[in-house]
Amino acid sequence: MADGRTSTGSSGSRLLGVITLVGLASLLLFAFVLTEPDVRLHPTTGEKFGQFDAVRLIYLHVPMAVLTYAAFLTCAASSAFYLVRRGAWWDVTAHASAEVGTVFCGLVLVTGSIWGRPVWNTWWEWGDVRLMTTLVLFLLFTGYLALRRTAADPQRQARRAAAVALIAVLDIPLINRSVEWWENRTLHQQSTLAELKIEDLTLFTLMLGFLVFGLVFAWLMLHRFRVGWLEQAQARHDVTLAIAERQAEMETLDVGAAIGESGGEK
Repeated sequence: MADGRTSTGSSGSRLLGVITLVGLASLLLFAFVLTEPDVRLHPTTGEKFGQFDAVRLIYLHVPMAVLTYAAFLTCAASSAFYLVRRGAWWDVTAHASAEVGTVFCGLVLVTGSIWGRPVWNTWWEWGDVRLMTTLVLFLLFTGYLALRRTAADPQRQARRAAAVALIAVLDIPLINRSVEWWENRTLHQQSTLAELKIEDLTLFTLMLGFLVFGLVFAWLMLHRFRVGWLEQAQARHDVTLAIAERQAEMETLDVGAAIGESGGEK
C-alpha cells in the first residue's frame, strides 16, 4: 500500500478486542444467568404476570439502540465537517460510522422483534410509530451505503452521501420522542431507565451493557476506519500511478515525434 500499512490490526486493537470479548461474555452471564426474570404478583388475585425471561433482552436491545444513535450522529457530524473542510479523514469517519450504525440498527430491529413476540404477542406491528421510524432510519442509511457503492467521482459521491446523512439523522429525534409524542400509537412503554424504575443488579447489568457495546462500537469503528483509510490510500496510489503512466506515454510519443521530425529533415 501507499502508506506502508497492509493490515487493520495493531497491538492496541487486539487488546481492545480481547477486552471486548471478555466484556461480552460477562454481559451474557449477567443478562441470562445472574439477573432475575421480570415476575410480579397481582395485588388482588396473586397471579404471576410480567415479561418473565423476555425482559433479559433489555440488556442487549437498549444499549444497541443508544449506540445506533451515537453511530449515526457521528456520521452526520463527520459529514458536516467534510462539507466544510473537505478532509478525507471526515469522509472516512462518516462512512465507517454509517456502516457500524446500520449493523447496530438492524440488530435493534431483530432483538426488538424477538422481545415483542412474547410480550406483545406479535413479531411486528406496522402501526407502531417507534418501530416504523426505526425501520425508516435503517432504510435511509442502507440507501446511504448503496450510494457509496455507485460509480462516480469520489468527491462528488462524498458530498452527496454527506447530504443524505444530514437528512437521515433528522429521524433520530422522532424515534427517541415517539413514545411521548404518539403514546397512543405505539406498543412501547416510556423509558424505564429515565423513570428510575430499575435498580440493583438489573441496573448494574444494563450499565454493563452500555459499556460493553460501547467497546464493540469502538472496536468496529477502529477497524472500519482503517479499512476506509487503506482504500483511500490505494485509490490515491492508483491515481498517481495512472498519471505517471500517462506522462510516460506522452514522453514516449514526444520522443518518437522528435525522432520522426529529425529523420524527415535528413
